[in-house]
Amino acid sequence: MVPARLVAMAERDPYSRVQYRRLIAWPERIRREWPLIDEVLGSGPSRRIVELGSGPAQHARALVDGGYEVVALDRSESMIESASEEPIPPELELVLGDMVEVDRLTSGTFGGALCLGNTLPHLGDEERLRRFAVALAKVLEPGAPLLLQILNYDRIHDRGIRSLPLSFRPHEEGELVFLRLMEPLPDGRVRFYPSTLLLRPGREPALTLERSREILLRGWRHPEVEEIFREAGLRPERALGGFEDEPFDPSESHDLVLVARREG
Repeated sequence: MVPARLVAMAERDPYSRVQYRRLIAWPERIRREWPLIDEVLGSGPSRRIVELGSGPAQHARALVDGGYEVVALDRSESMIESASEEPIPPELELVLGDMVEVDRLTSGTFGGALCLGNTLPHLGDEERLRRFAVALAKVLEPGAPLLLQILNYDRIHDRGIRSLPLSFRPHEEGELVFLRLMEPLPDGRVRFYPSTLLLRPGREPALTLERSREILLRGWRHPEVEEIFREAGLRPERALGGFEDEPFDPSESHDLVLVARREG
């Protein structure tokens, strides 16, 4: 029987059973993303960084290793628990809470901000995105950069994209397969279905569903994000199609990587 505490967590936390620490090849991902992360955040007025939607805090730990002080904020209790499984260095602070309230949940100011992965789409309407942008602008020092990465929802909506590439990770019985199906909706939202399968060659059945959730997201388009950030005093500087510094193409790029900077 599943413990009542875990059942309650799953009901309020859609990522309570999504094992991102196991399903993502973190060292390879961070090596690929680090040059741009360090370039952008290193250009800020201080090396005190806030990471928004920090998940299992793998990026936050990489930043600490790179000489930054980091406050890692995530609203998922299970992600904070996952991030706490390893010793926490003194330069890293884990905070449980909604990034819309970053100004209330943190103290002091920051020389930069990082927001990666599928974080921003959890802000499901313009009011929440505006509140987040205003709150973030309050805690960033003048000239502080924001590095944001989301999926390219311009492409997803316009083409009706239904899935992301599969991810495979080793498992003692075979391989874990991370399947991400989605359904773009006419109102700009996206039904997202993160699911984990276990592939066991030579067994019957060879493929079993380990876990699956349905999450309703907002598929923010590039112009929507830039407009709201600009109104909050976060001036867009660059729009890239990935971490290799390639220009953003709304019809072709897999991701939107946006660099913005606090005015003042």
